[in-house]
Amino acid sequence: MKYRQRMASIGAGLAFGVTAALVSAPALAAGLIEEITIVGTQRVEPETVKTYLTFQEGDTFNSRQLNRSLKKLFNTGLFADVTFKREGGNLVINLIENPVINRIAFEGNRKIKNDTLETEVTLRPRIVYTRTRVQQDVERILTLYRRSGRFAATVEPKVIQLDQNRVDLVFEIKEGLPTGIEKIRFVGNHEYSDGKLGEVVRTKETRWYNFLTADDNYDPDRLNYDKELLRRFYLARGFADFKVTSAVAELSPSREEFFITYTIDEGIRYEIDQVNINNSLEGFDEKTVADIPTLENGDWYNADEVDSSIEDLIDSIGFQGFPFVRVTPSIDKDVENRKINLTFNIEEGPRIFVERIDIKGNFRTLDEVIRREFQLVEGDALNTAKLKRSEKRINDLNFFEKVEVSRSPGSAPDQTVIDVTVAEKSTGSLSIGAGYSSSDGPLADFGISEGNLLGKGQRLSFSASVAAEKTRFNIGFTEPYFLDREVAAGFDLYKVTEERQDESSYDSSSVGFALRAGYPIGEYLTQSWSYGLDQTTVENVPTSASRLIKSQEGDEITSSISHALTYDVRDSKILPTEGYKISLSNKVAGLGGTTYYLRNQMNGAYYYPIGDQWVVSSKATLAHILGLGDDVNMQDRFFLGGQNLRGFEDNGVGPRDSVSTDSLGGEYMFNGTTEMRFPLGLPSEYQIAGTLFSDYGILTELTPKDANTIDKNALRASVGVGISWVSPMGPIGLDWAFPVLKEDHDKTESFRFSFGTRF
Repeated sequence: MKYRQRMASIGAGLAFGVTAALVSAPALAAGLIEEITIVGTQRVEPETVKTYLTFQEGDTFNSRQLNRSLKKLFNTGLFADVTFKREGGNLVINLIENPVINRIAFEGNRKIKNDTLETEVTLRPRIVYTRTRVQQDVERILTLYRRSGRFAATVEPKVIQLDQNRVDLVFEIKEGLPTGIEKIRFVGNHEYSDGKLGEVVRTKETRWYNFLTADDNYDPDRLNYDKELLRRFYLARGFADFKVTSAVAELSPSREEFFITYTIDEGIRYEIDQVNINNSLEGFDEKTVADIPTLENGDWYNADEVDSSIEDLIDSIGFQGFPFVRVTPSIDKDVENRKINLTFNIEEGPRIFVERIDIKGNFRTLDEVIRREFQLVEGDALNTAKLKRSEKRINDLNFFEKVEVSRSPGSAPDQTVIDVTVAEKSTGSLSIGAGYSSSDGPLADFGISEGNLLGKGQRLSFSASVAAEKTRFNIGFTEPYFLDREVAAGFDLYKVTEERQDESSYDSSSVGFALRAGYPIGEYLTQSWSYGLDQTTVENVPTSASRLIKSQEGDEITSSISHALTYDVRDSKILPTEGYKISLSNKVAGLGGTTYYLRNQMNGAYYYPIGDQWVVSSKATLAHILGLGDDVNMQDRFFLGGQNLRGFEDNGVGPRDSVSTDSLGGEYMFNGTTEMRFPLGLPSEYQIAGTLFSDYGILTELTPKDANTIDKNALRASVGVGISWVSPMGPIGLDWAFPVLKEDHDKTESFRFSFGTRF
């Protein structure tokens, strides 16, 4: 709503200016005050006014007391003007009350919503209007805009006079453009160029291609964060004396851009001379942890490795039955020879217990969702190893952009408060996938899910895959703590319709459901069970199809139970860079139904960092299916190609009919991937990375066979390159793969594309 009628600037408000002066001595000199008359009050009772006076009827006229009373009345904030007038023995006090605010409005604000501004200002409807409080609220609004990087913003308060001494207060806001960063300079750097240090700091120079990020807008908090990033960067590369002497941001006269200058002192680079462990913990043998520090003689000093070694030492010592332990590093510098002697001092730490756990920032996620990931509860002895693992478990929920776990003093010296600060992120996702093969043509996938339903940590998902030859619908729900126990229980409902005429000369449809539950049986080991029931129909088999496929035509009902064990020691379930994961699964079909088999599968993945943002990973799958009394149906066999063997079409590898060229699937499968993920030299905030990969696999064994069956127990392999981009719309991936080991009857494909978005 636009407020224009009868609008006046505060500076021009006739009724709201302070015009009274202090009472002069000659004006009110001597004599007794016979009567006090209050004039002009509307909302304030006259008796209330008299309570602020330092005199009363019967007192002598006294200039000092009159002036004190005048000040007290002004200081109440209730009055815009106060004057004292003597009429014989009568003292007349004329008052003009400050108006009451009827409504507060904001105009011109687009980047910051009304709700945010309303919580920032202190004035409210039905509160007395004062110029001082208005100016204070103006400063609050401007501070809010400056925090968001808009230093050119202006705020002009205006009032609309209403009847009954009321006003509407309007804050007219001109937000202006974001105040960008024109130039970032580094002074004192010799070992690393400005360009390299520019990649280290979060703040970026304003350029046209930075439209997807706000890091090129000035933020004083981010400037302090940049100083810490620079410090970590240098300390991790041997510069133990590094410091940032100043970080100055200069605003241009036009208030449209900043010039930022970091002045640093690199110091000298130190090399590790000796690494020692000094133990003063009674009953503990330091030899059990002698190999934990990762720094060795001849390495460059690395503060990150020192911190990591301290955490690993505390973890290991804690597991050996010493919960109260402290590990502190001692650094002895030899400046002349540029050497450092590093000693890890192990000693008994203070006996500290957890008084309480405070959680902040979870506006949507319930407290209990976070608390149940903690391996500590109130009253437990503080164990830093468990605290560290608790932080990792909260991160692995994938509900938060940031998770910070810190400690603060409790109510007693032996008590501590664990502070958990989280920043929530979108947990709903909308994904779209696309690909192309020479036989299938274009295909598309659609999925929508919510990973933190109603803030309870529940997951609800719906996915659909639609193509000219395949359609799949799936609805799934997971309760991560079923019956308040650490049991993840859920169900899936699905329907799949597939036209596989080009691949295997038949169409199929399946409809079914699955019930599942999983739970931990150790720190890193989990176990899961599931029951599934589905009906599969094979139809539209032409006369030219393979005899083995013709025999599969009709309906089959599968009733199965599955079991899996998973051992996971990766550093992150979301984007792992280090560690490994191994899983073993078994599936038995035949608990009713018409299908009988035993299916075993083992999966493994290993991640190893080789540099900053450089990660090598290796994944492998080994699987076998065995018919129990009957031959294995084609729908239950393994197929290879496409996503699990790039460079080949979906189901493009394995046993095949030589006449119809139908893919028949296999009962034994091995496939793996070795991949290296690396940065492309672009700014890290773009989250664009490259990949080099090699996929390989074997698919073989078929029972029964006939004279037309081609089943070569031969290794297939491909090499390729890819690009992945975590865009604001979601992950986008491009892969180009080229077969280097293949058979003549295999079907190949060189390009795959995937796309997703989040909401």
